[in-house]
Amino acid sequence: MTTGLVAILRGITPPEAETIGHALYAAGFRYVEVPLNSPDPLESIKLIRAALPDDCAVGAGTVLTVGQVELAKEAGSDIIVSPNMDQDVIRATVGAGMRSYPGVATPSEAFAALAAGATALKLFPADSVGIGGMQAWRPVLPPGTELLPVGGISASNLGEWVAAGAGGAGIGSTLYKPGRSADDVAHRAAELMAAWRNAAR
Repeated sequence: MTTGLVAILRGITPPEAETIGHALYAAGFRYVEVPLNSPDPLESIKLIRAALPDDCAVGAGTVLTVGQVELAKEAGSDIIVSPNMDQDVIRATVGAGMRSYPGVATPSEAFAALAAGATALKLFPADSVGIGGMQAWRPVLPPGTELLPVGGISASNLGEWVAAGAGGAGIGSTLYKPGRSADDVAHRAAELMAAWRNAAR
């Protein structure tokens, strides 16, 4: 399975959640992440989950504890994304029937995450590991392991990451920042999806 692009809505608030969610879905995004360090993130997750069709995965980001996994599940999350690799969080996520995207920055973390049942690996911070680093990982990881770089990804460099073996990417401030209008987000989302489709051919 190829994940594709994940919209990271850090700082989003409940009043704008549905409008931004609809704009992203219309542009082609099928993964939406609300980081838990956003204002009232669980309410935003509930609103986006209720607003979008089931073929769009919605979930929580910056998930650091098993307790947060449980809260995210109650809010309707389909996916759990973390900046770090915590095997207890991964196991709790998978055990609750959600997809797990832990953050990894070394091969050791990558293998530990996979051993715990991670769905895919969030390469974070991607600009520190680099395209060359990801290419070096690819031959030693189990076949079919999906790598999703996060950090510094834009429409202009997305193609390079995909050519190097990325199965998608997490897109944050390039796509959404607090205060950015839904029209602006929609325009940015369309540019990113065009770059993704071109790169994934």
